Amino acid sequence: MKMKRWSISLLLLLAIIVHAQKPSKTERYLRSQMPQEWGAMSEGNLDLNEELFQQTLPVEDEWWKVFGDPLLDSLITIAVDQSYDVLMAIDKMNMAKYSMRMARSNFFPTLTFGAGWTKEQSSGKVTATPQGREEYFDAAVNMSWEIDVFGRIRSEAKAEKELYYASKEDYTSTMISMAAQVASAYINLRAAQQELIVIKMNCTEQEKVVKITEARFNAGLASKLDVAQAKSVYYSTKASIPASELGVIQYMNSIAILLGVYPQQIKSALSEPGKLPEYMEPVGVGIPVDIIRRRPDIRAAEREVRAQAAKVGAARADFAPTITVSGSVGYMAKDLKDFFNHRAFTYEIAPALSWTIFNGGNLINAMKSAKSDLDLVINQYNETVLTAVQETDNAMEGYKSYIKQVMELRETCYQYQEALQLSLNLYKEGLSPFQNVVDAQKSLLTYQSQLVQAKGDCLIQLITLYKALGGGWKY
Repeated sequence: MKMKRWSISLLLLLAIIVHAQKPSKTERYLRSQMPQEWGAMSEGNLDLNEELFQQTLPVEDEWWKVFGDPLLDSLITIAVDQSYDVLMAIDKMNMAKYSMRMARSNFFPTLTFGAGWTKEQSSGKVTATPQGREEYFDAAVNMSWEIDVFGRIRSEAKAEKELYYASKEDYTSTMISMAAQVASAYINLRAAQQELIVIKMNCTEQEKVVKITEARFNAGLASKLDVAQAKSVYYSTKASIPASELGVIQYMNSIAILLGVYPQQIKSALSEPGKLPEYMEPVGVGIPVDIIRRRPDIRAAEREVRAQAAKVGAARADFAPTITVSGSVGYMAKDLKDFFNHRAFTYEIAPALSWTIFNGGNLINAMKSAKSDLDLVINQYNETVLTAVQETDNAMEGYKSYIKQVMELRETCYQYQEALQLSLNLYKEGLSPFQNVVDAQKSLLTYQSQLVQAKGDCLIQLITLYKALGGGWKY
């Protein structure tokens, strides 16, 4: 009767443990309420928003092809194959895959084979048994198998699987980041080359003005001051060329590092100046929840939450008993010739139950630690979501602002070109001081350089927007 009561109590306790393994509602997490549209779409110039941002589907993959630059496409292709960041991401993904397979292998029994020869002699001075010698051959296949009744192995395998999928998302994130970095470095290079062209063109025009002042001075129509002012502007512009050329070389070196090659290998392909791509491109930004599902960093964070939740389940399962089955089959004989005789056959089977009753609170603290880790990754997930929304909003607003700046600078440059031509014509006729020409030359160079920089910044902001939208790669 006591045995029956003990059995019933044991079954009830096991049922409570199994029930406790189910995730509680407090351990589940929900996505935050996402806004229905991006902030940049509801503010500012409505016409510009409608022209640039369509809240339809998220941006397509391989967004860099909208720039229509085959060289940029080739550079990104090379980076895919040779970038060390990508190669390291692949290594991490393979490590996670093998860890997952190792965890899954615990579902299966462990089989080992052992064979040997033993010779021993017993003492005749310990017991009444006389001293004796014995020798024999033996060989056996041993098995050990933990039966996953309470889901510990299952939870650990699930955790490793989620971490593997998180590593795949990290790989995708690396690919997206790599494409954005290569494209940004390429745009910076083209902007630096265009700025160098602007400086050299202004240098050529300023040299013509120097000759005009010298001719007027030689004819007695102008003072030496006009010649000195014209030359100061010319040589000041000429002095900025080496620094601009250095910037071009540095951007080439940056691209080489991203591609995992030496700079000498790509300089011939990049040294010829190229035009900047079109800076205004319509972007399908989608609705926020679509982007959240698309971004690999958020998918990776979600996988990590699931992995940690599975680890909590594994920690809970440690409170339950461990049931194992071990055994062996083989042969044992004194003489090798009798080794495979049916009477030499041996076997052993030993089911066992192990249950930790007390270990100083180690299991309880392990459970609390796992739950704390789960709270941590949930908070990291929520922060990642907020960061994604912030990055996208900032990129959209920045892109819109740079487009406005480019439009204003284009008009500014046009007006200063007119001012320079008019002031120069008036100076030739003696109707205006040369200082007006000097001011117009300096301002034109300044704003033409700013226009090139603004176009480059606008494209880089567009690249940042594509990256924030999670576009660029499918694994």
